[in-house]
Amino acid sequence: MLMDPLANALSTIRNYERARKREVIVAPASKLIADVLRVMQQENFIGEFEFIDDGKAGKFRIQLLGKINSCGAIKPRHAVKRGDYEKWEKRYLPATGFGILVVSTPKGVMAHVQAREQGTGGRLLVYVY
Repeated sequence: MLMDPLANALSTIRNYERARKREVIVAPASKLIADVLRVMQQENFIGEFEFIDDGKAGKFRIQLLGKINSCGAIKPRHAVKRGDYEKWEKRYLPATGFGILVVSTPKGVMAHVQAREQGTGGRLLVYVY
């Protein structure tokens, strides 16, 4: 039984990336997973991805670029104030400026760098490096 579809999707991506595969299918699909994939695509961690409607929840086909060393869901989803991103970078990323934290903000799902520029806080969802 799937308890956290986002964590399962990221685990699948990480495993296929380590196996040096070029493509991965992630199911079930959700809007949150789509938003996280969009941020990962904007930051050049993954290539193109597409939604495949299979009559159930659907799935995503994701092109892998071989640029992900690690990724995972952050549990629990910590609340972050607009000035606290550095603290969380030190906790989840191996070095400053290396990798991203994906944050759910009132302005949408975005990378922590973009959220810092916009001066908004939110909830931590994912780390990728």
